[in-house]
Amino acid sequence: MKCIIYHNQKCSKSRETLELLQNRGLNPTIIEYLKNSPKVDELEKIISRLKINPKHLVNFKESKAKELGISANDSLTYKQWMKILTKNPELIERQIIVTSKGAVIDRPPENVLKVLD
Repeated sequence: MKCIIYHNQKCSKSRETLELLQNRGLNPTIIEYLKNSPKVDELEKIISRLKINPKHLVNFKESKAKELGISANDSLTYKQWMKILTKNPELIERQIIVTSKGAVIDRPPENVLKVLD
């Protein structure tokens, strides 16, 4: 099964998910999204697979959200949220797993089981 993990090596939950995938015999494609920020088209595909609004991909607990003055109560447009996420990848809720079965924001790490065969 093809599997992609949008991974943050510094995040213990992301490391747990990667280990879970590897323990199940998968060799996921690892995208370190903080080093290689997703472009708009890639992020749109992820959001479409997750069936969410870009706002729901924002981790508002990150200090960058406070620095930018954004909150979950903001009513920004789709394009505005996309611009924020592509310019500030640290705001992307982690970790994201994409497989042929679908996509999931993997909190907790066991959520990955929803998109595995």
